[in-house]
Amino acid sequence: MNSDVEELMPKLLPIDPCDPEDVDLSGPPRTPQEYLRQVQLEASLCPDVVVAQIDPKKIKKKQTVNISLTGCQAAPVGFSPSLRWQQQQVSNFSAIRQSINKHRAHWKAQSLDNNVIMPELEDEEGWKKFCLGGNICCNTSPTAGGSEHPGLDYTKIGFPPFLSIVSRLNQATVSAVLEYLINWFEEKEFVPQLGRWLYALLGCLEKPLLPEAHSLIRQLARRCSQVRASLESKEDEKLSALNLMICLVGRYFEQSDLADNE
Repeated sequence: MNSDVEELMPKLLPIDPCDPEDVDLSGPPRTPQEYLRQVQLEASLCPDVVVAQIDPKKIKKKQTVNISLTGCQAAPVGFSPSLRWQQQQVSNFSAIRQSINKHRAHWKAQSLDNNVIMPELEDEEGWKKFCLGGNICCNTSPTAGGSEHPGLDYTKIGFPPFLSIVSRLNQATVSAVLEYLINWFEEKEFVPQLGRWLYALLGCLEKPLLPEAHSLIRQLARRCSQVRASLESKEDEKLSALNLMICLVGRYFEQSDLADNE
């Protein structure tokens, strides 16, 4: 070994001097002395300075989690749900989460249709098209290029969050897809496909929340409150879904400062 290294790292165990060419690194050591010689030789072969080869593409865009404490926009008069309604939704949601956890192994074992090809974790555009469909993501007409009675094409209308699909998602995937969809929602309008997937992903999100998930669901509730504040009528079909998202974030996930109060 290098003499400088020996001075900094004094020997703790006696090792008889030997020729490095006599040390066989290709096989397991047969004696304690042989093991120590292999360790010594391997250490001497290590460079003094090592530079990591980092692929920038594998580094996530957002390394810093900023948790905003800004609350939701107040609902227009008559647009917010009653406390009783919120309590009922939380109860239903809790029961669904328990059912998913109980039967996860069963649904995960179910085979998927040949047309269900789940994107890679880092494929943001792929997941948005998978969940929402190409028609919404690409702003194309549902009938564009199709026949008068086209078959059900999930690549165009989006795959529903079947239990056989969401049961296969680990927590890293749940958080990633949730982030992709919420970021899409920041610039787009609320659509039924989005609501179904957000509900399903929240149903799979484990507690206690990680900081990233905590920030995401708060972002979701605030965005829902913004869209709700822009609605012109209490009869708008989006109102119930927006209220539900705010309710689950505020009541079930205990972000009480974002919850609607009567």
